[in-house]
Amino acid sequence: MDARAFDVPKYLAMLPLFDALSPDELREVAAGSTLRRLTRGEIVFRAGDPCNEFFVIVTGQVKLFMLAPSGQEKVVEVMGTGQSFGEAIMFTDRPYFLNSQALADSLLLSVSKQAVIAEIVRDHRFALRMLGGMSRKMHGLVRDVETYALHSGRQRVIRYLLRDRAPDAADTAASHTVSLPASKVTISSRLSLTPEYFSRVLHELEAQGLIEIHGRDIRILDARRLAEHEVQPQGSAFNANIAAGACLDAEKPGTHRISIAPVANASETRDLNGVGSSAVKGEKTSR
Repeated sequence: MDARAFDVPKYLAMLPLFDALSPDELREVAAGSTLRRLTRGEIVFRAGDPCNEFFVIVTGQVKLFMLAPSGQEKVVEVMGTGQSFGEAIMFTDRPYFLNSQALADSLLLSVSKQAVIAEIVRDHRFALRMLGGMSRKMHGLVRDVETYALHSGRQRVIRYLLRDRAPDAADTAASHTVSLPASKVTISSRLSLTPEYFSRVLHELEAQGLIEIHGRDIRILDARRLAEHEVQPQGSAFNANIAAGACLDAEKPGTHRISIAPVANASETRDLNGVGSSAVKGEKTSR
C-alpha cells in the first residue's frame, strides 16, 4: 500500500469511532493524523515515551508488552488490522507504561491527542464512542485476570482456541480451523504460559483426537468436545495448587508461617521474571 496515496479521511470514515463525523470533521481529524510505516520488529513506542496520540492498525500486526528488570517479556495483547491502541493512556497525561512492537510489516495511523480533544469539544457523542471502546477493552483485561487466576494452563489454551466461537452457536460440534496470529512464543506469553507447556498441551489435545496441528493452523475437530474437555469449577485449579503445596508450621507461640511450596504443574505458568510458580511465604504475628 502506497502511504502517499492513502486517503486518510475516507479510511477514518470506515472506522466505528469516526463513522458519524461529517466530511469536514473527518478532514480536520485527518489533518491531525500521521501515517507510520514500520518493518517487522520495529518499535512503535517504549515505556516512558510521552503519549500524545493513539494508533489504528491499517495493515499488519502489533504486540503490546512489558519488560521485567531481568529482560523477560510479558505479552499483554496481540493486535491486528482495524484495531486501535493507546487511547486510554493518552488521556492520563502520563508516559506509556508498556511497549509496542510491529510483529509484521505494518502501516499505522496515529491520531493526535489535540485532534481527538477538538472533536470531543465539538461533539460529546464522540466522547461516548471512545468511552465505549475503552470500556470493552477494560472488560477484556478483567476477563484476562480472571482466566489467569481461576483457570489452569490447559483451560487457558482451550479457551484461546475457542475464542472466536459464538457462545450460542447452534452447531458447536462442527470442525473448523483457527490460525495462530503470532508465533507460539508470543501466544504463550500472552497466556502467561511457557512455550514448552503451550506446545505440550497442543500435542496432548491432538493425541486425544480433539485437534489437528498444521503449523500455525489448528483444526478443531469437535468444538463441543473441546469446550467440555476437562471442565472444572472456576477456581478449582487455583485451589488445588494451594492445597497441593500449602503447609502450616508453628514456629513459636503466637506466630505461624504459611509456606506455599512449588506444585507439580509449576512449569505451566510464569510471572514477569519468566519463572514458574515458586515458593511463597507469608508471616503473621499476633501482638
